[in-house]
Amino acid sequence: MSATPTPSLLIERPAAGVALIRLNRPDVRNALNLELRRSLATTFETLGRAEDVRCIVLTGDDRAFCAGADLNEYVEATPTDIIARNMDVLWGAIADCPRPVIAAVRGYALGGGCELAMHADIIVAGRSAKFSQPEILIGIMPGGGATQRLTRAVGKFAAMQLLLTGDMIAAQEAKAIGLVSSLVEDEAVLDEAMALASRIAAQSPLAIRLIKELVLESMNVPLDAGLRAERKAFQLLFSTPEKTERMQAFLKRKSPGKQ
Repeated sequence: MSATPTPSLLIERPAAGVALIRLNRPDVRNALNLELRRSLATTFETLGRAEDVRCIVLTGDDRAFCAGADLNEYVEATPTDIIARNMDVLWGAIADCPRPVIAAVRGYALGGGCELAMHADIIVAGRSAKFSQPEILIGIMPGGGATQRLTRAVGKFAAMQLLLTGDMIAAQEAKAIGLVSSLVEDEAVLDEAMALASRIAAQSPLAIRLIKELVLESMNVPLDAGLRAERKAFQLLFSTPEKTERMQAFLKRKSPGKQ
């Protein structure tokens, strides 16, 4: 009797409005093979449409968030092979997810793993976390967005040094240069990410969605265009009953004599 294959991706629903995705290839430090990439794309597309999901947490295990691409699938690959894999579509499914995504990072986040973390909207890192884009060391370059996302996150000069040397940086330095949102003790990483996800999930779904859209759009449009889009979104939220309910509840809590 053959053993049942272990899924490379685990999906949990640990709290109201929150989905938890765990990379599950511990023997290779959660390296990204095509099967895992396709599972991630399908999962993000599904959760992004789920009305009862308001925030997503993405994590690995204690040793590694994700050690990057599975090089066994790349050593003999040709340009035609790479094109046929439609990597832009697989990465795009994560980038286009309308729900806020929190990466909970312990251990290694290297190459494609670092790029995967940068697809999140918030990165919570443990003190053991290590980040790098080491593609230059094996004769290639990043292909999952690092030349663009890393530069936007940390600026030209820090990004150039990391991309051109392949240097690995510790979580504390990643926090200092703006690559990490929060730095916590290793054992607190998932708890911190889950608490943050629950706080976000408790907010207005439409406001959450519009904020994410506009922040991401701010990296692609001039300031005046971004401000126009923000004003329209702001005005739109005044049509929602939830706005009135939340404002009334807030004012009631803050009324004189209320604690």
